Amino acid sequence: MDEVVISRAITESYLKDLLEAMELDVAIVGAGPAGMTAAYYLAKGKVRTAIFERKLSAGGGIWGGGMMFNKIVVQDEAKEILDEFGIASIEYEKGYHLASAVELASTLCSLAVKAGAKVFNLISVEDVVIREADRVSGLVLNWSPVLLEKLHIDPLAIRSKLVIDATGHDCEVCRLVTEKVGGKLRTPSGRIAGEKSMWAELAEKKVPENTQEVYPGLIVAGMAAAAVFGSPRMGPIFGGMLLSGKKAAHLATELLK
Repeated sequence: MDEVVISRAITESYLKDLLEAMELDVAIVGAGPAGMTAAYYLAKGKVRTAIFERKLSAGGGIWGGGMMFNKIVVQDEAKEILDEFGIASIEYEKGYHLASAVELASTLCSLAVKAGAKVFNLISVEDVVIREADRVSGLVLNWSPVLLEKLHIDPLAIRSKLVIDATGHDCEVCRLVTEKVGGKLRTPSGRIAGEKSMWAELAEKKVPENTQEVYPGLIVAGMAAAAVFGSPRMGPIFGGMLLSGKKAAHLATELLK
């Protein structure tokens, strides 16, 4: 085996994927449960989709379950998604379905990739591209280690018809729009309301409800939707995340029409 051939194969293949991802239908920021679910449904529908994840691994907060007990819970409504994805679950009590956090994270990643979504890990979003009458129409990307080390390295940009902010509690893309661009979100205040303290029942209802186009060209999903609209956090029940991702994909598909 030739080391240079190996290196060339990796470099050529990666750059081909990256070049193709510079013109997208939907760019998803964050490879957590909502982002990966959205990517699966979009790619399955033949929508050009890529996910940009700042960390090394995809899956977001799934892996740790609750306090590093790698089990998660979903409610009845989301059980249908687990079944569709072939993820095993057991009914702990009526309305409470237990699943393996490891199986959920790995399966979501596998299904999204097999459906055709491209996943770029170790890439952070440091700015947005605003065009066409204050519309988000792309992302400005850099390597995560560059930002961590505070190196003075200029980023590169990609164009996308729609962006989904699935960055979790930090709602990073929405923050860029409000703080750097001065944009007003479609929230009562026009700003990020801030996530409230834990209330699982209410949070699980509000996250899918608040999954919407929050700024022209920008959809918010998952825990980012909770933070933007000021709903509570829910802890290690992930049904709302899956339902939010599915809704975000449906909404994006409708907006692209």
